[in-house]
Amino acid sequence: MLNPQSNDHVYSISQLNRAVKNQLENHFSHIWLTGEISNFSQPVSGHWYFSLKDDSAQVRCAMFRGQNYRVPFKVRDGLQVLVRAKVSLYEARGDYQIIVENMLPAGDGLLKQQFEALKMKLAEKGWFAQHLKKQLPPFCRRVGVITSSTGAALHDILHVLRRRDPNLHVVIYPSAVQGKDATQNIVEMIHLANLRNEVDVLIVGRGGGSLEDLWCFNEEAVAEAIFHSALPIISAVGHEVDVTIADFVADVRAPTPSVAAELVSRDRNELRQQLNALHQQLDMALDRLFAEKSHLVNQLKMRLLQQHPQHKLAKQQQRFQHLSFALEQSMQQTLRFKNQYFQDVNQRLKQVPLNYHIQHQKQNIHNLARLLEHSLQKNFQEKQFRFITACEKLHQLSPLKVLARGYSLSKDSQGQSIKSVQQLHVGETLITEMADGKVMSRIEKIEKTGI
Repeated sequence: MLNPQSNDHVYSISQLNRAVKNQLENHFSHIWLTGEISNFSQPVSGHWYFSLKDDSAQVRCAMFRGQNYRVPFKVRDGLQVLVRAKVSLYEARGDYQIIVENMLPAGDGLLKQQFEALKMKLAEKGWFAQHLKKQLPPFCRRVGVITSSTGAALHDILHVLRRRDPNLHVVIYPSAVQGKDATQNIVEMIHLANLRNEVDVLIVGRGGGSLEDLWCFNEEAVAEAIFHSALPIISAVGHEVDVTIADFVADVRAPTPSVAAELVSRDRNELRQQLNALHQQLDMALDRLFAEKSHLVNQLKMRLLQQHPQHKLAKQQQRFQHLSFALEQSMQQTLRFKNQYFQDVNQRLKQVPLNYHIQHQKQNIHNLARLLEHSLQKNFQEKQFRFITACEKLHQLSPLKVLARGYSLSKDSQGQSIKSVQQLHVGETLITEMADGKVMSRIEKIEKTGI
């Protein structure tokens, strides 16, 4: 006959469940899980109850209202998610469960983890160090662009360069910037540009997109190619809010491709102002030179007047004439050269068909506005149709419709639906929901049918 010894501790069920709960919560305080959502429900309390499953197992989960309001996407059955949670136990039933604190779509969540891991790794290797970054040349004559030859980013870059600096030469190194071949393409184009050494600076980038679309710029191979490039590289990926590993490794990060184009180009109006300023400086320098030479001539005159011998006077006069002639020739030659240079620059500036470009861009803006209006109207109609369809489906599935036919729904004090008398205890409070209200009752007696 088995009997507990005097030193054996006899647990009650409550004590056992509480002890197991403490062990679970202490050992698995915060973990990351990934899986598929199933049996998702959201009662009137606002809490979420669901299961996470994989191919061979599942676990019950709860996410309380204080945490689930921060989830930025629609949660539904079949959705793959990444959650940060702690392991616990529901003492009343002895059920093992997961308490979820944060939730992300599985794809983006894993990519963000990979992004942070690579960022930390490269930072430790010193690839982000500011003192290793190369300076952009103060005046670029040839610019290389590594991007898709059909993308919007190339169009934006070329548009800015034509507007600001039409004489700037552009070399395009076409590359895929999305998909499985993008990483290798970008690396090859960076190596090719360095091998040819035909440009002063490289712009590497593309237009906006999702984290997955921009992922090739978060690959270590691309980061390594940028870090070892002898040419200065400007990273211009996506929009201002998009940040990639390439941005940290590059010598300069531009918020958009258009801004990158502005960084490597000189505005022609600014050049014209600088040219005018240089012309004024030249005039002042010539005036100063003439004044200095005149002062020198006057000094020579004074010396000649102080020397009585006629042959010395004649010699000094001859030297004076020679210097005056040389000075005049030098000044005239300098003025002719500078005037010719100024006329050439003005002529090149006048040849730019500015009005044509303005009219062309106005037409582009008009066409884009029409496309945008059509797209918005189509999108609104699609969303409206989906909303109406969803409302109809929701109405068909509404429990209130079932209650309206004379049925009722009973729940325990925890808000759980009653499916069996095995869930109930004498003295427990019941909540019975009907079509026109709720009834609170207390159990006096339980009769089992024996089924």
